[in-house]
Amino acid sequence: MAGDAYDFTPGAQVPVAGGAGQTAATQALASAAYRDGPVDELLKANSDWATSEVKKPRISLFEPNLGEAFARAVQTRMLGSGRKPLIQSFGLEPQVIVEHCLAANRIRRERDARLTLITVLCGLLFLPGLLLWLGAFQLRRSLAGAQDKRAGAMGTLLMVVLGGLVVLFLVKMPFGGLLGLYLRAMVVVPAIGGLLAKTVCERTAKDLRERWTGLLEGGGVPARIPEAVPRTPGENAAEQLRQNLERISAEQRSNVVFYAGPKGILGMGTRWGSWQLAEELHPAEPGKDIAPFRSWDIVRAVHDRLQLLERTPVNTGGLTPPQVEHWVVVPVGEGAGAVSRPGGTDAAFRISGAQLQEICDKQHFGSGDRHYLGVQFVLWDGQLVITLLVNVTVLHKTLRIEVTGHALGPTHSVFNAKPKSRTKTFRKGLKFWETWTRTLPVVEPREVVRLAARAPLTWYPPLLEYWGGKLVLPEPFGLRHAWADKPWRHRFMADDALRAATPVLRVVHEATLKVLKDHGVDTERFESRAGNLSGAIQDPTPRQADVYNA
Repeated sequence: MAGDAYDFTPGAQVPVAGGAGQTAATQALASAAYRDGPVDELLKANSDWATSEVKKPRISLFEPNLGEAFARAVQTRMLGSGRKPLIQSFGLEPQVIVEHCLAANRIRRERDARLTLITVLCGLLFLPGLLLWLGAFQLRRSLAGAQDKRAGAMGTLLMVVLGGLVVLFLVKMPFGGLLGLYLRAMVVVPAIGGLLAKTVCERTAKDLRERWTGLLEGGGVPARIPEAVPRTPGENAAEQLRQNLERISAEQRSNVVFYAGPKGILGMGTRWGSWQLAEELHPAEPGKDIAPFRSWDIVRAVHDRLQLLERTPVNTGGLTPPQVEHWVVVPVGEGAGAVSRPGGTDAAFRISGAQLQEICDKQHFGSGDRHYLGVQFVLWDGQLVITLLVNVTVLHKTLRIEVTGHALGPTHSVFNAKPKSRTKTFRKGLKFWETWTRTLPVVEPREVVRLAARAPLTWYPPLLEYWGGKLVLPEPFGLRHAWADKPWRHRFMADDALRAATPVLRVVHEATLKVLKDHGVDTERFESRAGNLSGAIQDPTPRQADVYNA
């Protein structure tokens, strides 16, 4: 169990305490849980690595907005029972994002509880009137949402006509006594309930928008999830939720990644550059044998040198401290709908020790997983992830040192948009050439109707998703690569990705040549080849290195 190996124990109020350099991307994605607006906006953020879809509603009155669909989909995918393995989200803290989705859903459940009570008191007791109002709004919503503008105008005209008929019905009521009073109340009470519902929706919308804005502005917006804190030993649901949150963090630290053909290594981005040093192994002194060594010996030496990359003889600038990791790359198909980690989905999140060395030393040719030594830089507050991977192989007498560059760009601009106030501009009566602008309420009337209609069904989400549609997340799913953009559109990000390759390549070559010399290998050809690569890499350009043109 995750709870046996990892113990984070989240409190009742979990603050956004992002790791160094990873707060901006984390908070941008977390803010999506609090957003409003159409869910189709998320489709703009689809990347080359993953494509999300929106399942259309059967009844448009029940369709979710962006925040509702995002928070529900992420919570279900990341915490659902029997879920598939996740792709690591480099540059993000996925547990923080999931906690904000839980917090947003909790706020909405509290709002829906109040709306359901209003619906029961003002709607269920006067059900014919409620159905009449809902039918009118649904008809108006369907017609106004049509592509034909005349249909929208027709819907508005129809609502005006229906309103006139209702007023006439109330004034010229054909029935008297208790039946007449009930029929009048049947029309009026649901409207009063609508006003109460508007107050509830307005207060919740302001709270959600404050959290949305606070996250994008870098404020410490807490994610309150008391349901994840077991208060007594018997609270199994809270303990299970706590362990599931821990599992997300444990899986995030996994050193197993997946190579999906032209899509590259999932979570790291496509491979944009590759540099190979390959020469035959000859003894430095004729008549003597080369001292035995393994691929792991070279990898270990390179590992030690890469950890010193931030050091520079000149006191000006320099690289940030790198994250050096041993990666096990598992091949999957380009269109694979799921991945599986070695040892199963719940067991081994990391491969280390003798098993890691065996992969490094023996699996150089044919089927099987491959070992890569990676150095990773997380820059721009988590918006840019630069990964350079080193692979060491020996086939017959040929030693090959391969360095590949991977870059994952910023989260899509959709996640950086702040909430906008609803305004309406009017012309002044006498001074018709002047205008004035009035700020409208955050929640418009048709949104109140939508929320009130959805509220009773939120207690059984599958039924609500059946009628209202949902967001379908891409598989294999990872929060980072699903909505990442390419870094090449941002000049400084592109420069950082290209510049990082040169010092890494030279450090790898220096460490390799030292190991070869210590083991009696003639390094003349290796040094010549390394010099040529060192000169060629000074003018790198991004390429589609994972696309092999036949």
